[in-house]
Amino acid sequence: MQGIIGAAALWMLTGALDAFAHPHSFISLQSTVVVRDDQFIALKMRWTMDEITSADLLYDAGDAPPGSEVWKKLAAEVMANVLGQHYFTEVWHNGKKVKFIDRPTSYSLEEENHQAVLNFVLPLASAQPLSGQTYTFSTFDPSYYVDMSYAEDSDARLPPALASRCSLKVMTPSPGDEVLDFASSLDKADAPPEDMNLGRQFAQQVTLQCQ
Repeated sequence: MQGIIGAAALWMLTGALDAFAHPHSFISLQSTVVVRDDQFIALKMRWTMDEITSADLLYDAGDAPPGSEVWKKLAAEVMANVLGQHYFTEVWHNGKKVKFIDRPTSYSLEEENHQAVLNFVLPLASAQPLSGQTYTFSTFDPSYYVDMSYAEDSDARLPPALASRCSLKVMTPSPGDEVLDFASSLDKADAPPEDMNLGRQFAQQVTLQCQ
């Protein structure tokens, strides 16, 4: 199978895009906090790729039925690229980064409205307390080659059991003109300096706060 490459570009499809400014691909995020025994244990993720980015994946899947070996193989390849970048996600608590298990507990790839959709559960390495605690989490491509964002604040979700005592707030940053101009100046062949961590400057931050 051709087209899927990893590392900084996630699973960007070779030759799929002709745009001349970052980002070159768009992923709509949905995330749900997963809780067990009143502890934060995982994030359930749903990533919907734009139609252009989806095109080669859907071509490779052909007419294969959902859940078939073809879809499972594609899902494994995409997931391997995501794992290579630590799920493109950070969770923070009390100024410290929360560690993840290095394999998702479940994952799948599917088609919806001519778009490829990756679903997976990102497990925390250890269960985290909720009562009186505040967490933040962000999902982003450090290079900003891929724009990863919530279309609506409501796409960051709580389970019903937490709705009465916890809240989620999505904060969208406003990078300065210098950063915006730099991002716009990059074409497909360019990559920002790693220490600039360009994607982080555009990353939405979700705050989970519990009583």
